[in-house]
Amino acid sequence: MRWSGCIGLAQAFKQMKYYIIAGEASGDLHGSNLMKALAETDEVAEFRFWGGDLMAQYGGEPVKHYRDLAFMGFIEVVQNLRTILGNMKFCKEDIAQYQPDALILIDYPGFNLRIAKWAKEKGLKVLYYISPQVWAWKANRVHKIKRDVDQLYTILPFEADFYKKYAYDVTFVGHPLLDVISDEQQVPPLSLKVKKPIIALLPGSRKQEIGTMLPIMLSLAPDFPEYQFVIGAAPSISSDFYESILKAQTAGNSVEIVRGETYPLMKAAHAALVTSGTATLETALFNTPEVVCYKGSTISYWIARQLVKIKYISLVNLVLDRPLVKELIQHEFSPENLKSELVSILEGSKREHILEGYVELKQKLGNAGASHRLAQSIVQELQSH
Repeated sequence: MRWSGCIGLAQAFKQMKYYIIAGEASGDLHGSNLMKALAETDEVAEFRFWGGDLMAQYGGEPVKHYRDLAFMGFIEVVQNLRTILGNMKFCKEDIAQYQPDALILIDYPGFNLRIAKWAKEKGLKVLYYISPQVWAWKANRVHKIKRDVDQLYTILPFEADFYKKYAYDVTFVGHPLLDVISDEQQVPPLSLKVKKPIIALLPGSRKQEIGTMLPIMLSLAPDFPEYQFVIGAAPSISSDFYESILKAQTAGNSVEIVRGETYPLMKAAHAALVTSGTATLETALFNTPEVVCYKGSTISYWIARQLVKIKYISLVNLVLDRPLVKELIQHEFSPENLKSELVSILEGSKREHILEGYVELKQKLGNAGASHRLAQSIVQELQSH
């Protein structure tokens, strides 16, 4: 893909109408950076979107906020099925009325892949940003993506090779978090007054996993009095839930909680204990050595092992294709093992080894500029058609 000469193409092109759907907080962040880049690449761009407050900063017409779309887990989806189906029906009607030049879908596959199928049947240009994790499970979705998505833009380097197995060419643009991290204004200093080096606790975003992970993480606090343990609270979980867990811990009164400051916490931390998920990669991109943790019910873990076909559970190790950061999974996630691994990354050769690996990680992720590369590719894609 040649990027040069793309900026300014829109000047000789009719006004483009972009309809963007982001159904989660992360999608709002990446969508806002994309809108900013599109507005710089296509000076007469017009936006209509599903997203959040960050996307709203860049103009256009907001349709629905992502907080009205976030239903996680089988039971919650079933309980809210009427609302979900209603949102989907409304979304299709709104797109049909708007008639965009491009429909840009950001992650959120449960909703967006269904919209993609409908939009393709209607003859709309369908672009998808941030691939569903088909390389980990439900690989059969690749065939639906090939059928319904005109162009898929990926953010992980190994995804292009995965899709080649299915004769589907995708465009790797790099990871958008590198844009966020390189922009100091997007990651302000931690508001918490800090007197000791911080050990960040990132126990997940769902009550069940927090209830399992956090007590074991907190059990280490008495053994590290020279450090300040700080919990990064998930936005959807009440403070009372965290407080109830802290009260059950002997060192609970010495642990701080921050809300809405996950990135500032990652950036400020000396080390982190992180539940498996996107946060493992985010923590690495802030150059914070980490221990990756996961523990579920025996049945859930067994089912996951049958369905998920990957060598590692952390994106850091998956991208590098080697075990740079330690993964403590299921029975290995114990206070004793966690303490041993935490000690090893606070100082010394293992810490330096991880930090050196993070440099390679960023290089593999394409360095900063993903949003602008994506915007330029989209404008070029539309002009070519």
